[in-house]
Amino acid sequence: MVDEPREVVASVGALDSVVVLLREFLHRSGALRAVALVEGAPGEQPAVVDCARLTPIEVDLGERRVALPHALELDAPPPDLPEVRRLPPFDVDRAEATISAPLGGVGHLADGVAALAARLGGRNVAMVQFETTDPGAPLAFTARADASEPIVVALGDDEYELPVSSRRGGADRGGSDPA
Repeated sequence: MVDEPREVVASVGALDSVVVLLREFLHRSGALRAVALVEGAPGEQPAVVDCARLTPIEVDLGERRVALPHALELDAPPPDLPEVRRLPPFDVDRAEATISAPLGGVGHLADGVAALAARLGGRNVAMVQFETTDPGAPLAFTARADASEPIVVALGDDEYELPVSSRRGGADRGGSDPA
């Protein structure tokens, strides 16, 4: 099936703030991609906002899929972003299911994605993919805004629940170091 061209728009209304939040998080963190699953109004499907590096931002509204130019300025307030810094690509070994990262790196990114999800509110979900030394195996973190489920870490197609002890901030969803 051929993917139909998306309508290019200059705004997605109430979702403009989500677009700005994901785009700014992507730029600050150096992520490959940031995606949000956002609850719709009662009776409506959730929306999916997908922001990848240097590509149009895609928004799936259920019955309608649209795209926004990546650099488009939107009439949305600047987001209150979680602390997140760029880290070098992590060394990964899919066969051994191992990740070699700077000390605290996995926890830092997990806390950043958890804080990003929290800023979405409700039971919304954020998923962010980061570069690794294996182009076929990006490292992804998925978190629910209300923290009702553990953070899921995916390496390529393999998924793992991240123990709270592996995170820098533990139960602190704001991403700050304890002490």
